[in-house]
Amino acid sequence: MKKIIINAIPLLSKKTGVGRYIYEITKSIINSNEFKLSFYYGYISEEFLDNSKIQNTFLKKIILKFDFLKRIVRKILIFYSRFNKKKYELYWEPNFIPYKGIKADKLIISVHDFSFILYKDFHPKERVEYFENNFFPNIYRSDVIICFSYFTKKEILDILKIDEKKVKVIYHGVDHNLFKVYNDFNINFTLPKKFIFCVGSIEPRKNLLGLLNAYNQLDENIKEKYKLVLVGFKGWNNDSIMDMINKNNKYVHYLGFISDKELAKVYNLASLFVYPSFYEGFGLPVLEAMACGTPVITSNVSSLPEVGGDAVVYCNPYDVVDIKNKIKMVLNNENLQEEMIKKGLKRAQEFTWEKAAEEHIKVFKEVLDS
Repeated sequence: MKKIIINAIPLLSKKTGVGRYIYEITKSIINSNEFKLSFYYGYISEEFLDNSKIQNTFLKKIILKFDFLKRIVRKILIFYSRFNKKKYELYWEPNFIPYKGIKADKLIISVHDFSFILYKDFHPKERVEYFENNFFPNIYRSDVIICFSYFTKKEILDILKIDEKKVKVIYHGVDHNLFKVYNDFNINFTLPKKFIFCVGSIEPRKNLLGLLNAYNQLDENIKEKYKLVLVGFKGWNNDSIMDMINKNNKYVHYLGFISDKELAKVYNLASLFVYPSFYEGFGLPVLEAMACGTPVITSNVSSLPEVGGDAVVYCNPYDVVDIKNKIKMVLNNENLQEEMIKKGLKRAQEFTWEKAAEEHIKVFKEVLDS
């Protein structure tokens, strides 16, 4: 049985995009019994940790708050990786930058997007510096690069100038046992009777200021009927966003980070899901909302049209008036909503984590046999 090591450090935090991807793909790979897996958590282990049971400790919160502490932690993790004397047949780095100390005959790297190059303002300075210093020297070591949209594949080819055969597109999936249409809506917090919903980290990239401004421009009678509910952990550079949320607390409700089960039920209860992100390498929330039977408005840029297909309404994320008009159009047209729900449910069925894992396994075998 071939030995594979996986960087699983993102599993030590709350399950956001990259963490969810690693968790879902690895879970299916384990169930396949195709490989002998080891995991790097800052130490080597053969245990696959369920991050739903990992607490976000006070120490971790302090580290995440200060850039110099993040730099120290990264240096420690790189340092400790060098103490690993084992050599593996394949190292899968699911999060951009491989650790130099992990030794393997073959290397596969997953690249989620190029926002750290193309949209530096979307990231803290410390993160941009880390990527600039470590991404490019390492990416050319990879035998194969996995990405999650043809949009990102084109960026990889344009920016890295590498052989197209080395780049594999594998769409993300959705957990249809979790993100589905529910009849039971028990949750531990209060929601408005009707609401527009958006999920994403509270930071510039998700264009929450654009959504808030668009929502504020809606007629008062619409805002009275449909409140705006936001979910997501507090990212960085979010003072202006939080100020605007707080100033509009009559209509805007911020729930913070909630569990996956709660998230699925909030999708179900929402009248409309709006995701006007400036830039995505895939756009998992769009897929989750469709799977829950919620009409979706999303941006007409980057990878998002690949996810939404013809099942969603598109807006220009740079045009607040267009976002407002699309929200008004969908809310005022029940026939359109019903059509979007049907198309969304059908579209979501095309994406499964099982299919994504099978494609990863296929790539792993091809690289190991080459």
